[in-house]
Amino acid sequence: MRTNRLVSPRSVEDDKIVMVPAKDWTSGFFAGELWMMYELTSDEHWKEMALEYTLPLEKEKWNGRTHDMGFKMYYSFGKAWKNTKNSEYKDILLQSAQTLAIRFRPNIGCIRSWDFNSEKWDYPVIIDNLMNLELLFWAAKETGNELFKQIAVLHAENTMKNHFREDNSSYHVVDYNPNTGKVQTKCTHQGLSDESAWSRGQAWGLYGYTMIYRETGNKKFLEQAEKIAAYILNHPNLPENLIPFWDFNAPGIPNEPLDASAGAIIASALYELSTFSLNKDAYLIAADKIIDTLLSEAFLANPTENHGFLLKHSTGSKAHNSEIDVPLIYADYYFLEAILRKSKLMIN
Repeated sequence: MRTNRLVSPRSVEDDKIVMVPAKDWTSGFFAGELWMMYELTSDEHWKEMALEYTLPLEKEKWNGRTHDMGFKMYYSFGKAWKNTKNSEYKDILLQSAQTLAIRFRPNIGCIRSWDFNSEKWDYPVIIDNLMNLELLFWAAKETGNELFKQIAVLHAENTMKNHFREDNSSYHVVDYNPNTGKVQTKCTHQGLSDESAWSRGQAWGLYGYTMIYRETGNKKFLEQAEKIAAYILNHPNLPENLIPFWDFNAPGIPNEPLDASAGAIIASALYELSTFSLNKDAYLIAADKIIDTLLSEAFLANPTENHGFLLKHSTGSKAHNSEIDVPLIYADYYFLEAILRKSKLMIN
């Protein structure tokens, strides 16, 4: 059995679908989309398809070389457990949480994000890592082991302390000294510059702290989410349709690539944030506007094009000249999630 078997779609390049192995951070999104289709329709076809794309990810439960366990496992096996209550899937998730927790170092108070670029940083923590904490919160509730929750909360607190600037924008990467726990550098990997505001990074922060407030009930996390929302929605470089350019400080705005994935993440986060905040109406208006934009011909692909991906005009990493103005699987995932959240709000 090949360890790098390609198991999930990620994007399109040279008019061909880019497939990735289970170890890729995006490998769980397509399975998650299929589970959402099953939730929407109760059609067994979608359940069968979801399992087909979920089960090949199982070996990742042992992959301690990455922080992306939430993206890969919670979005796939998490939804599998939710929709089937198969105890095997629960066990896979719990092992995934244990593997993720190994990357936490108490003297730093954060989960290590990456193991590459050792010449550039020693203990990097990225804003994206907030998204993987949901798996730990789930594991704490399922097992009664508060250590999972304690790790997640400490990571959230230290990220809030060290990743954010006075204007409530965030750095992409904070590098810690692994021995002393002190911050060494604050920089970027995918943004325009160390001091710029990479758009998807701001979206991760908004979504992350909204989820963390849901899981903890601690108002400091709600306040942080509201501050990030204010930064995004009031930014002078945010287009009228609320789909951000790839970086809020990109020099060629308005002639810069857009990032529909950032827009979809923001919309999904705002729908949830509206259920907690006194700013409910403003968040709903903004989220609805983003979704209306993404549903327009400018962003929503014709079923006969885009190789089956839903959205056009996302940007993976402009800084690396990679995945620019292409469909991205995680844009579709958060787009579907936002629509689901909107529909549930309308029912309630």
